[in-house]
Amino acid sequence: MVEQAERREKGGFGETVKVIVQALLLALVIRTFLFQPFSIPSGSMMPTLLVGDYLFVSKWSYGYSHFSLPLSPDLFSGRILASEPERGDIVVFRKPNEVDTDYIKRLIGLPGDRVQMRNGVLYLNDEPVKREPAGMFIADDGTEVQQYRETLPNGVSYITLDLNPNSTADNTREFLVPAGHYFMMGDNRDNSLDSRFDVGYVPFENLVGKARVIFFSIEGDDSPFEIWKWPTELRPSRIFTWLG
Repeated sequence: MVEQAERREKGGFGETVKVIVQALLLALVIRTFLFQPFSIPSGSMMPTLLVGDYLFVSKWSYGYSHFSLPLSPDLFSGRILASEPERGDIVVFRKPNEVDTDYIKRLIGLPGDRVQMRNGVLYLNDEPVKREPAGMFIADDGTEVQQYRETLPNGVSYITLDLNPNSTADNTREFLVPAGHYFMMGDNRDNSLDSRFDVGYVPFENLVGKARVIFFSIEGDDSPFEIWKWPTELRPSRIFTWLG
């Protein structure tokens, strides 16, 4: 009887370990090939994305590079099952000279495009992108910021912020996007380090995935596990917001 009890105990422990290993492998497969959770650490994509937003990024949208794998081991170059991104996509990518950190911006320029900011207006291939006033954005501290609705040539439309109508970000040189690269910009135009500055042109290989949906949102730096803060800090209106 004692031996049977020991066998059952060992069998139960073994089954538990097996279930845990299977669950971890399943989570690894989902994270690598399907969806990866991502949190917003800065305000560079305001008002589209706010600090404290948690979203899912689809890993299959552009195919798979070695940046799709956990820890990004340099096992191969290029992309497998590659699919070209579209102008206006919200993209998670790795900065060319800082490949250990995920960035998230909007894809503005395709290979061969000429991109420039002139007096706060975005120009693509020497043509101004449609830009209309869209009311005021109220920041957490009560500050009002002018919003504009921007509509790209392919019809993708979104809201941008203009913190300072005369900032250095409002007037730039013309950028010619190289083949196999993309030009990224934040929707918070005066508060985004993007392809206009230190990010530069992003290689196709460095794209990680496409932002799809906000699945959770809480104000500031509060952790989603701090349930006692939900009544005052949770942003229920942003949960399940579709991004593309």
